Amino acid sequence: MKTACNENLRSHCAVNFGVEIFGDRWSLLIIRDIVFAGKKTYGEFLKSEEGIATNVLASRLSSLEKEGIIRKTPSPNDGRKDFYVLTEKGLDLIPVVLNIVLWSAKYDLKSYVHHSKAFIDRLRSNPIRVGKEVKELIRNGGCLFPESKK
Repeated sequence: MKTACNENLRSHCAVNFGVEIFGDRWSLLIIRDIVFAGKKTYGEFLKSEEGIATNVLASRLSSLEKEGIIRKTPSPNDGRKDFYVLTEKGLDLIPVVLNIVLWSAKYDLKSYVHHSKAFIDRLRSNPIRVGKEVKELIRNGGCLFPESKK
């Protein structure tokens, strides 16, 4: 689904559009946390090892929600908490994130993805299928590595 062009963009170059919408470090790490660790709450995102500041996290969550990448819903178990989940637009970013993982696996020899050799091998051999599988997993409330949720 195409959305209306944002008139506040610096240019309408396809790369620029993506970078302005989701290209900062923190936005991609929030998406990563949802996909890989199944994080859903502000507090869970705050605990990520990169150490995001509270004001930056609030700003990025708001921005991602405004852009239609994530949706905020009340927690079914605790009305004081909100859950953040990927929208269909956000789910469409999964292949981008997976390609970043492949690139990192190739060039960062200390990357934790080397501990998931079977996953990386599957991703390398059939990235389209794996991307579809991951999208379906996340759409149904799952995540790739639930044991990594901290």
